[in-house]
Amino acid sequence: MTHEQTLVLIKPDGIQKQLIGEIIKRFEESNLKICALKMTWPDEELARKHYPLEEEWARQTFEKTKKAAEIENRQLKYSDHLEFGKMLQKRLIAFITESPVIAMAIKGPNAISSIRKIIGLTEPFRAHPKTIRGQFASEESYKIAEAEDRSIRNLLHASDSLETAKKEIKLWFKDDEVHDY
Repeated sequence: MTHEQTLVLIKPDGIQKQLIGEIIKRFEESNLKICALKMTWPDEELARKHYPLEEEWARQTFEKTKKAAEIENRQLKYSDHLEFGKMLQKRLIAFITESPVIAMAIKGPNAISSIRKIIGLTEPFRAHPKTIRGQFASEESYKIAEAEDRSIRNLLHASDSLETAKKEIKLWFKDDEVHDY
């Protein structure tokens, strides 16, 4: 059986809500292995590397946000995906640098998809109530974040692909900090 390795960050809101133990417990109860773990306070340089302004990311995020706005019958302030991406990158960097985060490299069969199921949809308001986001951040939505001119507070970041996971783990951990046991 092949195992995937992925990155999970408990974001500042997860730290502030004192959910570290509960979140780790959910992963371990799902037979996922924590291979690296540390609390760190990201500076702007690390945050920019984690949230680079890439055109494809900006386009995908813009389209997803535009669809959500249409469903909610609200006007999106941006019509250009790159301008939207710049704004979003700025918000994400401000959020992730506001206090410490917990960075984890987690390993297991289908770790990426398993973790994304455990944590729930990116917008906690729409996440299933039994997911981490659905249970602990269900009041949060894109609409609220937009009205308050900030990033969505959804407790966690999880890599979305093997390629992204490899890049992100290298960004957050030195080789000798990731263990195989």
